[in-house]
Amino acid sequence: MKTSACQLFGCGLAALAVAAAASAQPYPNKPVRLIVPYAPGGGTDILARLIVQKLTESLGQPVVIDNRAGADGIVGSSLVAKAPADGYTMLLASSSHAINPTVHAQIPYDTLKEFACVSQTASQQLVLVVHPSLPVNSVKELIAYAMANPDQLNFASSSKATQLPMELFNTMAGIRMTHIPYKGSGPALNDLVGGQVKVSFGGAVSFTPHIKSGRLRALAIGDAKRSAFMPDLPTAAEAGVPGYEATIWTGLYLPVATPKAIVTRLNAEVVKIMHQPELRERLQAQGSDPVGSSPEECDAFMKSEIAKWAKVAKDAGIKPEG
Repeated sequence: MKTSACQLFGCGLAALAVAAAASAQPYPNKPVRLIVPYAPGGGTDILARLIVQKLTESLGQPVVIDNRAGADGIVGSSLVAKAPADGYTMLLASSSHAINPTVHAQIPYDTLKEFACVSQTASQQLVLVVHPSLPVNSVKELIAYAMANPDQLNFASSSKATQLPMELFNTMAGIRMTHIPYKGSGPALNDLVGGQVKVSFGGAVSFTPHIKSGRLRALAIGDAKRSAFMPDLPTAAEAGVPGYEATIWTGLYLPVATPKAIVTRLNAEVVKIMHQPELRERLQAQGSDPVGSSPEECDAFMKSEIAKWAKVAKDAGIKPEG
């Protein structure tokens, strides 16, 4: 039996009706992918898993983490920049997202023009630590030691996101230390604890166990205010470098053309999650503070961070790579 043109036309209309009905369903109506552009187990990945658990409950759809590490987050970020702007592909990026435009010569996207920020999610404390063999017990003593021994102190970093806060400290304190780069936070931490390098500005999540055990000595935190997880530890500004401020932050992003209604919905859910007492306590115990900001606040913060770290890199003589 031959199919008539009318039957074909009817089938076509039916298919269009089904597609229209699907698109009309409220967001989200299928699983959402959250790209974490870093390896599993790091601070951003840990935060992502906390957020995903809550977001899955509030959205009523699975939110699935997809780790796409590489090039300081550029590999994963590029996937999101090129993804359909329908709210089903999100990015949880860290401070490196604002640093990359300065330190990488070629990035396959425009950081400011190709992403819509949903919300800044959290701010992790950066802690200035030294190996106990170094005869300093305060920021002022560290500065005095570095001035008496220019270029003799080595500091470790595993990325530009931890190198540049130390470079900012050096510039503001008027001292010189030698940068020792590492390909991962694990090797950097091992050499720091072992005394092969003496100084580092790094994330509280990694450093706290070693500070408590006495294998590292904490001198200050980088934030503008003291932290709930170490209330007796002064800020770098209090301890001898007025005006110093640096943290490792995270933010949730979407492709820039994502409908405003979806951005607004996700912002409301994320802000609600970040303000939950249980999550706040858990993050603060690890040296992080939940944020939860508006999209406009997040975009403005991103612009200021890009400008800030571009100046730090220029002052430190850091040239774009690649």
